Amino acid sequence: PHFYLTIEVDMDNAKESRAQINSLPDTKVSFNDMVLKACAMALRKHPQVNTSWNGDTTRYHQHIHMGVAVAVDEDLLGLTQIGSAVKDLAGKARNKKISPSEMEGSTFTVSNLGMFGILEFTSIINQPNSAILSVGAIVEKPVVKNGEIVVGSTMKLTLACDHRTVDGAVGAQFLQTLRYFVENPVTISDFINRITKASFQRDAFFIFRF
Repeated sequence: PHFYLTIEVDMDNAKESRAQINSLPDTKVSFNDMVLKACAMALRKHPQVNTSWNGDTTRYHQHIHMGVAVAVDEDLLGLTQIGSAVKDLAGKARNKKISPSEMEGSTFTVSNLGMFGILEFTSIINQPNSAILSVGAIVEKPVVKNGEIVVGSTMKLTLACDHRTVDGAVGAQFLQTLRYFVENPVTISDFINRITKASFQRDAFFIFRF
């Protein structure tokens, strides 16, 4: 049984931080990379979201395995890379050369359709995960800051939860923490060095262990 929670986050600081990071030589960081790391950090603070339903009990996972669902259209793979490991796996995915040893189950999934201009959407949870995050496009629009109307950048995030393992309050608290990390990217600035593993699964599904 799914239920959905949606928040809108301020992306101004994230845009500025990404521009600074990408100004470094041989560095390419996407907004999706930043969301992935923010989710991994939020999962550490809310372990109930990093669980699976076992039929009559809830299993808490010791490790965080981030799954990335991306679109595949015949031979075209749309993937936001996280480092050289994912670039290598993307090539293997296109050529259907992923080995069984490179396949591993996720504990939480992020699905991003923002690159297609989708503002907001809901995703179906990848079983046996307890939740999946849907990431929309970053848009510029009038926002209120310090009592004044200014142009700002925002992005909508929708969390789908399995009510057997994650209740509404837990899901809401997870999103509050996630909002803090995304809106304060200095807290996730070390994420490039924290990636330890990546693998491919299903049509186009990458796993990262944090």
